[in-house]
Amino acid sequence: MSASLVLASASPRRTALLNQLGIEHQIYPVDIDESAKPEETPEAQVARLAYEKASTALARLASSQTLTQSTVVLASDTLIAFAGKSVGKPKNLEDSRRILSMLSGQQHSVLTAICVANESRQVTQTITTKVTFGALTNAQIDAYWETGEPADKAGSYAIQGIGGQFVIAIEGSASAVVGLPLYETKQLLSEFGVVE
Repeated sequence: MSASLVLASASPRRTALLNQLGIEHQIYPVDIDESAKPEETPEAQVARLAYEKASTALARLASSQTLTQSTVVLASDTLIAFAGKSVGKPKNLEDSRRILSMLSGQQHSVLTAICVANESRQVTQTITTKVTFGALTNAQIDAYWETGEPADKAGSYAIQGIGGQFVIAIEGSASAVVGLPLYETKQLLSEFGVVE
């Protein structure tokens, strides 16, 4: 009997990426406190958040008695890191201006952690992709904010959307920047018996 996959995320982008791989899954979003702990590095934070999302989903499935031996949970978290610090989602237009001006003409890291877990074990992996932005004007940043796209995005942009116009280069996994590194996700799901 093959394992059944539960995606602990409401992200339409992660669902679309799993669908791209042809992997059937249930959507089971969990809300956790995503704020960084004192002195926590972006790498430690993103791995912890993916792990906590998976653990929370497993615990809730267990308490609702819908967790079976064949259930496998996939959780993911994406953070932008610049100059050794996490760059979160913008609070408002002013914050979006601050973030995008900081990233303008610079290279930053997109960290995506995935955690795959079942009743007996969990594996967490973090993928780092380098993204280089062109120089942005204040007018471009303001016009972009007006589209509504950057409001709920880490780093205040979506590479798969309108924000893609700012990107000069990507080194690493493009799908990880969108929210789920396809190669590594498929390898882990294979280890857990979800896919061949």
